[in-house]
Amino acid sequence: MSSATLTELEARYQFACEVARAAGSRAMSWYQQRNQLVAEYKKDLQDLVSEADRNVEELIRHLILERFPEDAVIGEESGGDAGQARFIWVVDPIDGTSNFLSGLHNWCVALAIVCEGEPVIGVVCDPNHQEIFHACRGKGAWMNEQRIRAHSAGQLSQGLFGLGCSTSQPAAPLLDFISALLQQGGMFIRNGSGALMSAWAAAGRLTGYYEARMQPWDGLPGIVLMREAGGETNRYEQNNGLTQGNPVLLANATLWPQINALLAEPLT
Repeated sequence: MSSATLTELEARYQFACEVARAAGSRAMSWYQQRNQLVAEYKKDLQDLVSEADRNVEELIRHLILERFPEDAVIGEESGGDAGQARFIWVVDPIDGTSNFLSGLHNWCVALAIVCEGEPVIGVVCDPNHQEIFHACRGKGAWMNEQRIRAHSAGQLSQGLFGLGCSTSQPAAPLLDFISALLQQGGMFIRNGSGALMSAWAAAGRLTGYYEARMQPWDGLPGIVLMREAGGETNRYEQNNGLTQGNPVLLANATLWPQINALLAEPLT
């Protein structure tokens, strides 16, 4: 466990929420003029970036380093180097860029803070619905000012399960998982923003969430949120997950092993 003091955590926790709100407001201003944006492709035709992503990330980076110059910032669009910093901010300025550019409301600002290898703070801001999901180690998980908890479902046939996918992962294992889930009476949704669906899982709106591989800026916020919401997660930090990404499986303690058993390669 990291040696971060309560004072250090509290200062960054409160500021992380402020940064997420400011970034959400900036992103919303771009969203309202999205037809003027030019999208660029990164790895493939499903992997988009725009001036809005870069501009919002620049704002986030500026705000953080102005307040905590000793911290490090790693962003999806501009990268970064953790160096010797104890606190590392991992940020995605707009998770769900394809939705954003298409005029769909399922996108968010996502950020997490890692201290000495431990994810300690997670924030997901959904400006379209004026909701900010936030959690800090030992302080529980919240949506705005309301305490949130993982779904209480005891079997896969209850509620809706969140599912993420990308073209970077093979289709066959995912299709096998979906088939197994449906055979168990389960039902799933995919909204195009893994960070937002993870937050919904922590809030009990979804019974859980699974994605075969998530980058740290998308995966870490939900990891912190679900742990503080009383649910279970895989050990995302193992095998360089904090820098290279890992699978993400979130659910309550009863459902987690049931879902894990459906995977071709169960998680730990």
